[in-house]
Parts: sequence; C-alpha cells; structure tokens
Amino acid sequence: MSLRRRGLLALGAIFPLAVRAAEPAPHRRRNPPVAIRPDPAMPFSSQLAQALSAPGRASILFDDPAGDPSRPVTLHAYRPEGWRPDGQVVLVMHGMGRNGDEYRDFWIEAAERHKLLIVAPTFPAHLFPGPETYNNGYVLAEDGSLRRPEWRGYRIPARVVMALREAGLSTRPKVLIFGHSAGGQFLHRLLSTEPSDLFEAAMVGNPGWFTLPDLGRPFPAGLGGIGTTEADIARLFAFPMTILSGEADTETSGPSLPSQPEAVAQGPHRFARALYYFEYGQAEAKRRGLPFNWKRVTVPHIGHDGAAMSRAAASLWLEGQLPPDALLAEWGRTREGAL
Repeated sequence: MSLRRRGLLALGAIFPLAVRAAEPAPHRRRNPPVAIRPDPAMPFSSQLAQALSAPGRASILFDDPAGDPSRPVTLHAYRPEGWRPDGQVVLVMHGMGRNGDEYRDFWIEAAERHKLLIVAPTFPAHLFPGPETYNNGYVLAEDGSLRRPEWRGYRIPARVVMALREAGLSTRPKVLIFGHSAGGQFLHRLLSTEPSDLFEAAMVGNPGWFTLPDLGRPFPAGLGGIGTTEADIARLFAFPMTILSGEADTETSGPSLPSQPEAVAQGPHRFARALYYFEYGQAEAKRRGLPFNWKRVTVPHIGHDGAAMSRAAASLWLEGQLPPDALLAEWGRTREGAL
C-alpha cells in the first residue's frame, strides 16, 4: 500500500466522507442520461413520486405549470438508501457545462452517508443558450425588456421544492441550496431578487462575477431596473449565504472567466471577485444599519473544480468543518473538476 493511500486511510478514521470522495472517479458520460418525459394526462406529482421511488439516480423533465412551456428543465436526482421524507434535501445548481447529472453525482457519497435527497435542476444549453438565460435568470428579453416574472429561471428552484412536497417526497420546511461557477452566479442572483423562505442556507461557490446589491446599477451589474426593492436587499443581507472560494481559483483569463468591464472591476480573478462582493455587501449592510449574515469561507488548494467544491460544501454543512488540509491538497493535485 502506498504512503499516500495509508495517509488517506488514516484521515478516513476522522473524515470518512472526504476520504471516500478521494477515490478515483468513474469515467464521465459524454451525454447526459435520457430523462423521463411526463405524461400530460397524469398528475406530475404522482409521476415524480414514481420516478424517485427507488434508491439511486433518476432523471425526469420538470412539468412546471408556471414556467415557460417551451423551455423545460430536467431534474437529475439521487435518492439514498433509507431516505425518509423528513430528511434533508439539497438542491444543486450546475455550472456552464449544463451538467446537472455530474453535479448530482458529486453529492452521492454525502447523500448516502447523511441520507440526503439530491436534486439538480438542469438548464439544457439548447434551450437556455448563453449566460443570459441561465446565469442571469432570463430576466431580460433580447431587446432588454422584462420577461414575464414567473418565467424567470430564479423562480424554478422554489417550484421544484413545492413539487417535491406535492409528490410526498419531502415534508421538511426548508432545503439547502448549492451552486458552483455559473450555478454560483445563478444562486446569488436568485437570493438577490426572489423570496428565500424555502431555503435554509446557501453556498455560492466560485462565481465568475457578482451582481452588486445596488439599485443604481442596471442588472446584472446591479439590481436596478428589474423591480428589486430595498426590502429585497435587506432580505439578501439577512440570509445565511456562504461565499465559498477556492484559494487556487486565480486564473486571470480563459473562456469561462467573465471579462466584461463590470466583472474586471471586481478583481482579476474569481477569488478576488468573491472578496470584493463580500466586502461590498458588508459595507452596504453597515451603511444601512441592517443585519448581515453572510460568511466567506476559502478552501485551500482548490481551484475552479466543481467536484472538490461540492465535497467541501457537503463537509461544511454536514460535518461542521472543511476536509483536512492534506486531503484538499490531494484534490487540488488531481483536479477532477467540472465547470
């Protein structure tokens, strides 16, 4: 047995979730699994309950009565052995690869160990092309006008939670929600513009840039022009949002790093932009005399890696701490990754 393997096994006595996650990942699928197409003649709640009735992976198109019927999202889910409806649900928002099935899989070990129901609402690229229709919530139409509010992408996660309740899959009053990269952009903008009553806490991992809590700047640089109010900003500051930053996410160029002037003004790379956003929000909350419940947690050795950041988030939420430094260093070297 190698010294590295012995070291990981020793850490496993204390951090079993993290060590199992360090095992070699299976070869990734080039194409996502085929999702179940709901029968319009049957209630969606019963079909969702059936799709997630057995332990393991499941994929089903979301029959969203309030959503844009021409742009359905797919729910990639994982139900662990021993799942109970009063257990913890985690919604997972994927990155620019629109690979919700992979992001769901990043959480499977945590799901089995802690009996979590994982649901990854997935916005397929052929229906939601570009950052405007996913990262930016499809709030604005191509001509800059406001689209129907109920068709905003930011309203979909809450409707997914309600669908899980209607299907009898969850009785828990609130769920956890995580997003990485483009999913982190999506998530912090959701929390900036929509009610957060159904979410217990959120972790926003490695976004490329941020929408500032400023009604004087037009969306998406700020929150102006889309109906957001001071009350929305106060709710955002009070929400328990964690800005999760990989300390090695410091690339200053690349096709996935936003490079428009508003993004560059926040810093040269994602790690710096996260600090800028956190400090901006902190200063604005103080200026307004408002409660501020955000946290910023940095993850040593990890760059722009959806797998490692998912495992770090799971460890923080469910084990109360980051995985040990030696294990994070190993993840940083192997760079399993995913945008």
